[in-house]
Amino acid sequence: MEKTRKPLMMVGIDESEHSFYALEWTLTNFFPSEIPHHYFQLMVLHAKPSPSSLVEIKVSESGSTEEFVSILGEDLDNMADKTIQKAKEICSSKSVEDVITQVLEGDARNVLCEAAEKNGATVLVLGCHGYGAVKRVVLGSVSDYCVQHAHCSVMVVKRPKIKRISSSSRLHNLV
Repeated sequence: MEKTRKPLMMVGIDESEHSFYALEWTLTNFFPSEIPHHYFQLMVLHAKPSPSSLVEIKVSESGSTEEFVSILGEDLDNMADKTIQKAKEICSSKSVEDVITQVLEGDARNVLCEAAEKNGATVLVLGCHGYGAVKRVVLGSVSDYCVQHAHCSVMVVKRPKIKRISSSSRLHNLV
């Protein structure tokens, strides 16, 4: 008898607090530890930029360009490993052990949309950096792009803003 495949929930992560918050939120709300069997299969995906996409490289005869790209590539690999390891630790802390992790190279917007389609994801979950309109235009918004271009539902998880009380307000409340 063939086992039916669970719907896939894919969580896109980077090194930011916002993406790890989105992962924790997803685990809490869709993979509660008190339920032994979950409706979704979880995949955590990290899109690692290619070294050449981060810097404009001019070919030199000295070989220093290749060395620089190699060192940058190693740093990006280490950062990706640390990001995935942290994601696995978060999943483990929430008693979710059956998680698929993957690192793919390329622009995060394209990588996430293509991976969601290729893997047949039902839902793509992303964190929100909370950039304003100007920063979104300059930096681009991965979540905005994915909402428009992904072939599945996209859930954008916003981290709650912490209200800060000014010292004058605290003094006024004490008096």
